[in-house]
Amino acid sequence: MARLIIIGSGPAGLTAALYAARAELAPVVFAGGLSGGQLMLTTEVENYPGFPSGIMGPELMDKFRAQAERFGAEIHNVDVTRVDFDRRPLRVWVDDVEHRAEAIIVSTGASALWLGVEGETRLRGRGVSSCATCDGAFFKNRDLIVVGGGDTAMEEAIFLTRFAKTVTIVHRRDTLRASKIMQQRAMENPRISFIWNAVVEEIIGDNKVTGARLRDALTGKVTERPCDAVFVAIGHQPNTELFGGQLELDAKGYIVSPDGTRTNTEGVFVAGDVQDSRYRQAVTAAGLGCRAAMDAERYLEALDSATVGAH
Repeated sequence: MARLIIIGSGPAGLTAALYAARAELAPVVFAGGLSGGQLMLTTEVENYPGFPSGIMGPELMDKFRAQAERFGAEIHNVDVTRVDFDRRPLRVWVDDVEHRAEAIIVSTGASALWLGVEGETRLRGRGVSSCATCDGAFFKNRDLIVVGGGDTAMEEAIFLTRFAKTVTIVHRRDTLRASKIMQQRAMENPRISFIWNAVVEEIIGDNKVTGARLRDALTGKVTERPCDAVFVAIGHQPNTELFGGQLELDAKGYIVSPDGTRTNTEGVFVAGDVQDSRYRQAVTAAGLGCRAAMDAERYLEALDSATVGAH
């Protein structure tokens, strides 16, 4: 039995663990087999405050973890396999082992959707990215490809024109699904061009991206396009498979939270990209982790007061 269990270990989960540990709630963190969240896939992080020279993503997450552990957070690199939020105390399982808690913070994050093509995984962090805000500045005066046709792809492409020499949007259809205003902005930008009806077959390069192999969806013809980076912008998927039927989810699968930390279930709080589909930055996730921990602390204090009052 724990006072507080935190599920997930990206910036949101580990910041929540830090605040909860300092509040002497002795939080138990189930970090997942791959702890550290999406920053573990990033090379250098230049936009996290306090690191003027930048810091490697995995190193930053190691520091988050060490700080939470310093104050007594108990962190386990295991995956939660099942939850039951319908009863009190709240329950989570790691394989067959049941753990109970008075409050829970869900901070399981979101995962970028990838193309699943040859070269993509191998070159991730070496020119393959899913975050222009994180990695765009590394490609000044370079030729870049953005894959996708929605608002995210247009936003990424427009942002990348601040740094890049050229940005080419590759889209599998001949029309975009982005909002009209985002389409207009992208099409009017002199540095952005489009390749229509094309899919990426392979990302080319030895230790860094040098190009992409594109297949014409109408003719089947394959061509090679030289480039210095490929930004995949086909969307994100919140990691909420565990919570279907347990917490209210929106149409895209994100956890619904009216105030940014509370869910529709009493005692269950949420933080980070698992409910924030808009900003998706390490610093905003950390801020939400802080808020969730403080709200959970207040909730537990109220529970204690009610118990004392009942006696």
